[in-house]
Amino acid sequence: MQEHFSQEIENLKTNLIQMASLVDEQAEKAIKALETGDIELCKGIKSKDVDVDIFDNKIQSQCENILALFQPVTIDLRFVIAVMMINTQLERCGDISVNIARRVKKTAGAREIIKESQIIQMANSAKEMLKLSIDCFIHSSIDTANSILIKDAEVDSLNKQIFKFLVQKMKTDANLVEDCAHLIVLARNIERLADHATNIAENIIFYLEANIVAHKMKFQKRNIDEDF
Repeated sequence: MQEHFSQEIENLKTNLIQMASLVDEQAEKAIKALETGDIELCKGIKSKDVDVDIFDNKIQSQCENILALFQPVTIDLRFVIAVMMINTQLERCGDISVNIARRVKKTAGAREIIKESQIIQMANSAKEMLKLSIDCFIHSSIDTANSILIKDAEVDSLNKQIFKFLVQKMKTDANLVEDCAHLIVLARNIERLADHATNIAENIIFYLEANIVAHKMKFQKRNIDEDF
């Protein structure tokens, strides 16, 4: 029975890592397209989302079966719960990468504004956070998870600066309103990508230490956002 359970857990972990690899590739291409202006990189991001959704359903089903058949406790139970939550976060990251790619296409003529703003810096930070979140799941690294929580505050700060910059651009030149509006939405999507990477890190901390940090971080973030 224990051997069967261990195999099911290993299969679950393998599937989540494979899904994470697909999502990471989606984010990598979308942000590279933003950085370079190469719209061709956006191709295939949407089609990969179908594969991500298949993994999402498969992993959810695996988790439900493990809970029903083995009734895990303590750290094993936390692992399955964490995987269910991380699975959802990864699926949303895939959706966000699709949205980023769409906005990159719509802002193809706004390269100068993109370069003037800090949006590429913010995107690369969010991309790094996603990679780190996947890495800390693979290696069960608390230190990596905690570093992601710190980086999230940096991305939030950049998002505020970018928003103010783009609003000022719209005020000074009415011809830039449409491009800047798309870029505000794009920046918001990038910030959400970072948020989901943070959520993954929080779930890993929960799994490893039985410590729920999610609500603490949201409370702190809400206080910071009051000035936004």
